[in-house]
Amino acid sequence: MDVVKAGAGDLGPALIRDLGRQPYEPVWRAMQRFTDARDGSTPDELWLVEHDPVFTLGQAGKPEHVLMPGAIPVLHVDRGGQVTYHGPGQIVIYPLIDLRRLKIGVRDYVHRIEQALIDTMAEWNIEAVRRAGAPGVYVAGAKVAALGIRVRRGCTFHGLAFNVAMDLEPFRRINPCGYEGLQVTAMLELGGPSSMDAVKPVLLEHLADQFGLTLERRATLPDLSLAA
Repeated sequence: MDVVKAGAGDLGPALIRDLGRQPYEPVWRAMQRFTDARDGSTPDELWLVEHDPVFTLGQAGKPEHVLMPGAIPVLHVDRGGQVTYHGPGQIVIYPLIDLRRLKIGVRDYVHRIEQALIDTMAEWNIEAVRRAGAPGVYVAGAKVAALGIRVRRGCTFHGLAFNVAMDLEPFRRINPCGYEGLQVTAMLELGGPSSMDAVKPVLLEHLADQFGLTLERRATLPDLSLAA
């Protein structure tokens, strides 16, 4: 058991599970099952994953924002927000957190995730900012990280997608996050690293700082079967 970051110390550990590269739907269904089954004593978890190419539409997502998906599948899912793209070279983190235990609300939760992303990019001297009314993180007007969350019984699932070193062409097939003409960028284009492994521990450390968590790595993966 590898302790990554000491936080507040009185909330118990939050478990990190690195799922590697996975298709989207099995991970989504596993998040739902985890959230439905957890109770007040269930440790929080952070799942890291790199997805196969997929477009996802949020609960209120409008299909007209998917312009020309081509061979990339489109899934309508139960998070907030409009349409986004997931693919290789993008760090996706799903914080499965009990907000009641942390005593924070949804707005604060989103703010802290954005701050962790901003602080991570600052490690490579990249100045990132928020944009009022448009969750996520931006550099010079281009979006580098998107957020899409769901809260059920005070517990979060879905999460953040951080473009590190990926093919950005699929973003031109959609109106990213429902905004026509929104530019999308990646850490590598901004002078950051090309290695996902260089960015992951830094982002996890800043997430731990923001939420006051103690993170522990676990080698076991969640059940990613698609069985009901």
